[in-house]
Amino acid sequence: MTRLVNRRPGRGAGWLLGLVPFIALLCTYLVGSHIRMAANPDDKLLPTPATIASTMHSYALEEDVRSGAVLFWVDTLASLQRIAIALVLSATIGLILGLAIGAVPVVRAALAPFVGAVAMIPPLAVLPILFILLGLGEVAKITLITLGITPVIVRDLALRAGELPTEQLIKAQTLGASSWQLVIRVILPQMWPRLIDSLRLSMGSAWLFLIAAEEGLGYRIFLVRRYLAMDVILPYVVWITVLAFLMDYMLKLLRSRAFPWTEMSR
Repeated sequence: MTRLVNRRPGRGAGWLLGLVPFIALLCTYLVGSHIRMAANPDDKLLPTPATIASTMHSYALEEDVRSGAVLFWVDTLASLQRIAIALVLSATIGLILGLAIGAVPVVRAALAPFVGAVAMIPPLAVLPILFILLGLGEVAKITLITLGITPVIVRDLALRAGELPTEQLIKAQTLGASSWQLVIRVILPQMWPRLIDSLRLSMGSAWLFLIAAEEGLGYRIFLVRRYLAMDVILPYVVWITVLAFLMDYMLKLLRSRAFPWTEMSR
């Protein structure tokens, strides 16, 4: 008898199983919305799909009377620009420091405790400090995201570098590799896939810090919540989730295409 832990669904069955929770959640929402609207037609907590569609039509396809901009796409562009810059900065700093801490014992002794301490600081707690020091512009918002996820990436890459088989390093040195060659030609190639994985794991936190500090999608949710405008909040939350999922999928695709040899062990 085949054990449950050894049963693997096919591609089609896997897609269907993955859709089940989403369909169940949607059905639950529709039933709840119908019940609340039947009891109170003016209920704002669970708006009907028609109400959400009407509201999003005005946000995504019509120009705002005051600003003359299409708010939904302006908010989306602003958010994506900030998070993209922050992810690039975090990846760059994380890769450099992670390699140095993981490969060089002297650097590890000097920086590992500091990075560990910085990683324990709640980024949202320093948000007022960033606004005071850097102002309310883009720099403070991007810095918050970078500060929030970079220490995690650094520690993850440093741990990965420390897990590399000692035999690889010894063989490279036996063949005459210098410290620089050891880092660049032996350690670095094995860090790229882990860097992508670290970025994927940090994606949720990055969006959290973005929403806490920005004036894009998160700021729009903050503005309308005082009016209990769930017909705006819900689709915005769904859209943020979709964007995060697409970014995660693109990173996953990049990993599989750029480093196919890493997929063999999965």
